[in-house]
Amino acid sequence: MIRKQLVLPIALAVFVAACQPGQSDDPKSDIEHLNLPGIAESGLPFSSAVRAGDTLYLSGVIGTIPGTLQVPESIEEEARLAMEQIKDALESFGSSLDRVVKCTVFMADESHRDAFNRVYMSYFDKLPARSGVTVKGLALGAKAEVECIALVN
Repeated sequence: MIRKQLVLPIALAVFVAACQPGQSDDPKSDIEHLNLPGIAESGLPFSSAVRAGDTLYLSGVIGTIPGTLQVPESIEEEARLAMEQIKDALESFGSSLDRVVKCTVFMADESHRDAFNRVYMSYFDKLPARSGVTVKGLALGAKAEVECIALVN
């Protein structure tokens, strides 16, 4: 038997729960595929980023010379271009460098890591978690590729 003093709190809890926004039956409803200008039309096999809830997953970025598919000769310039593209993408999609929680850096040549790190570190006030992987090769002959996970503002 339910005590009278419990009836009102239980009824109130049921009422409040019924008034809450409903959860979608489609688990993909809070997933959004995002593209920077020109990416969707390019035929490339990826989205620039995917937002899932409050988390933004950026695709890997190679530091290309603006308006081209060419990478600069120096790793420092390539790293700077990659980080500028990441910064712009984050801001376009409602985040920023200070909201990055994790990066993965792919390097085609381990000997470039120190020079890359100097540029990379200059973009963060507080460094996010990071993994680094040396790979056999990267698209367009790049020396480095960076992908990031960030929170959305």
